[in-house]
Amino acid sequence: MTPSGAPERGIPVGFRELAPERALKRLELVIVRRLDGLLQGDHLGLLPGQGSEAAEGREYQAGDDVRAMDWNLTARTTVPHVRDRIADRELETWALVDATASMDFGTGRAEKRDLAVAAVAAVAFLTERTGNRIGAQVLHPSGPRHVPARTGRAHLLALLRSLLALPRSEPGEQGGGDTLGEGIGFMLRTAGRRRGLAVVVSDFLEDVGSWERRLTQLAHRHQVLAVEVVDPRELTLPDVGLLAVVDPESGRRREISTANPRLRLRYAEAAREQRAAIAAALRRAGAAHLRLRTDRDWIRDIVEHVLTQRRIARAANPPPRRSGMAAAPTGAPGGGAA
Repeated sequence: MTPSGAPERGIPVGFRELAPERALKRLELVIVRRLDGLLQGDHLGLLPGQGSEAAEGREYQAGDDVRAMDWNLTARTTVPHVRDRIADRELETWALVDATASMDFGTGRAEKRDLAVAAVAAVAFLTERTGNRIGAQVLHPSGPRHVPARTGRAHLLALLRSLLALPRSEPGEQGGGDTLGEGIGFMLRTAGRRRGLAVVVSDFLEDVGSWERRLTQLAHRHQVLAVEVVDPRELTLPDVGLLAVVDPESGRRREISTANPRLRLRYAEAAREQRAAIAAALRRAGAAHLRLRTDRDWIRDIVEHVLTQRRIARAANPPPRRSGMAAAPTGAPGGGAA
């Protein structure tokens, strides 16, 4: 069921057919050439924000966040002031990678687990700067795996190499602590108190109620990027006659007739409802949502996501006006009152 035609640029096809070192070099080359070239900047970010270090104060303007009010400066000048903030110079990033059985699937140009590794690599290479640290929590039926947050290129490559070397899960194989909610809970306990970036890479096919509350708690302490990995066969069924389907999590097997148009319609409607519920839960939790598909150019999807986030950040926090004369309040001379 793999689509015919030449693979698009940037699609991580056949990662496990290459030696780990060649796969990592190829992946880094794709990211540096296509992502780093499009997203220039000293401190690149997939989630542009205001940062947390205090900067200079300025007069309050309509639309500013009242939580940024500088009351000491306001008291000294008798004019409302806010305190601008700048981004931290050292970033700590934590990645939660879903490597359960449902990720060992793909009918597009890559498997979902390959796309998950590509997403983590994109975040890691883009945030790799002097002093920046990255750690990971991996969900696998054999048991959760923890990689402490450290700096350095050697640590980054070792982390990606360990993700590439993860063994496949057998259908129905279950392990302790391999649910998404438990993984997010572990991140809450291990991620530092200092605000950083938390990246959750999964297909989010578990029940929404099992992970939404903990993801909300994580978003209260860190910036959260939820990377949803999707395969086209999880959205629609092709008309291929009798089809044997297996639930990778439980191992249950069932044969269905895809020639039935009503069945295909019900499947597509159920898939849309499921994805809408996932998107709504991520939005309620306060996480930025990036969807990657195994049949699309994942580099292009990341670029579009970053540009959209930057437009939203600029609209929510417009730069201060830099005029030679401060705007007069309404009703004062020159304020335009009738």
